Amino acid sequence: MRVSLRQVYTFLFLIGVFFIPFNSYEGISFLGEYRKDGAIIFFLISFILFFIDAFLKMKIKIPGKNILFQALLLFIIWLIISTLLNIDTVFSNYMKQTSGLSRFFRQLISLSIALTLFITSYNIFSKFSVKHSFYLLRRVFLYSFIFVSIYAFFEILIVVFNISYFKSVFSAFDYFPFTETSLDLMYNRISSVSYEPPFLAIYLITVAGWMFSYILTSRNNIKYLPTLIVFVLTFFSGSRTALIVVLFQFIIFIWIVFSANQKFNKIIQKFLMLSLTLVLLIFLFNREKITEVLETKIATLNFKKNIETSISNRSRFGIQYTSLLIFKENPILGVGFGQQGFHAKDKYPKWATRKNYEFDLYYLNNKEKSFPPGFNMYTRLLAETGITGLLIFLFFIFLIFYQSKKLIKNKKNQDKIVPIVLLISFIGFSINWLQFDSFRVFGFWICLALLIQQTNQKKTENE
Repeated sequence: MRVSLRQVYTFLFLIGVFFIPFNSYEGISFLGEYRKDGAIIFFLISFILFFIDAFLKMKIKIPGKNILFQALLLFIIWLIISTLLNIDTVFSNYMKQTSGLSRFFRQLISLSIALTLFITSYNIFSKFSVKHSFYLLRRVFLYSFIFVSIYAFFEILIVVFNISYFKSVFSAFDYFPFTETSLDLMYNRISSVSYEPPFLAIYLITVAGWMFSYILTSRNNIKYLPTLIVFVLTFFSGSRTALIVVLFQFIIFIWIVFSANQKFNKIIQKFLMLSLTLVLLIFLFNREKITEVLETKIATLNFKKNIETSISNRSRFGIQYTSLLIFKENPILGVGFGQQGFHAKDKYPKWATRKNYEFDLYYLNNKEKSFPPGFNMYTRLLAETGITGLLIFLFFIFLIFYQSKKLIKNKKNQDKIVPIVLLISFIGFSINWLQFDSFRVFGFWICLALLIQQTNQKKTENE
């Protein structure tokens, strides 16, 4: 059987989707901030093959007439304009053996890599119906989630419940691609196949809506299992962000579903009753250990105490605060895309840097080439692109929410599932950007491509 180039790059794209959470290996240095992501290898090869195929056929689809794409394009143009208007300081910026101009181009390349994923996704989805694309993606997400869950299950047994017998079995995961096993025996947190808990949190936020959707589409009782496991992994990851965001995603999911269809209401009520029963049974069989774990996790939600005692939290809030100081001095244009770190080095507050090894070893150490993260997309954009750039970006996010909600309102019951999942996912990504400052969120670009495909299809149906 002859295999076409399109089938090859589609298959590689789906393999990339499977490997989205895998980033615990040493990595490939020249890929920059993507160096640890196993998925990017397949996404880039998929894009190259797609581009060759498109070039040979002289056919590539760009959603130029779609308002979401136009808003994204406007935002990218402003990133370039704001940098050009700051060209004098960009040329003079130098830190960590990197010039301001070099930093700008590196950040632009990083964003371009994310855009290649969007373009590849959009062209692959355009070959199928929205429904087919959705179920194909969800199946791959499920396979990936199953592997992540099995890995995490052994991790929980060893780290949380101190069953060291499984360590030899656990070490076998080292033989799987892009995976290097490690155990957090100090803080008793899990990260599964991801580098550390925050990246597992991003993955859980990415797949939450897709796993929730099984409650609505499957007919057997196993349909509740993916959602339950999402909450279990979120709980044991120890990530406050994941715990809050995934819970919020689920609350919004319930609210939308209850207002969408009476049939869905009964399904959700059954799930809530089942969940409550399971929690009570688990608590009864292992009350002391569960109580201990619960007390530990609840203590992590004490933000005031964590800021005072946690070095990483002081670093995070200190850098976000510094971004606002930079914005205060450059409110309209910002300082240019990728330039935040240069302007921040002399503005970090003493309460953040005092007795903080992260600033001494990493953020203010010129021998360490990696730049300090901004820890917040919105404060980063305020600093680098000014209020203008942030407003354009927020308008882009608003359009995403608006289009998703519009599709939910206009679709028939079964057809509502796709926009519901997309809206839940986008809510998660948007909240997560309050503590993450990179466009390297694979799920966002994949969901954006699927949303644009669905809005275009809806427009065609109405014509």
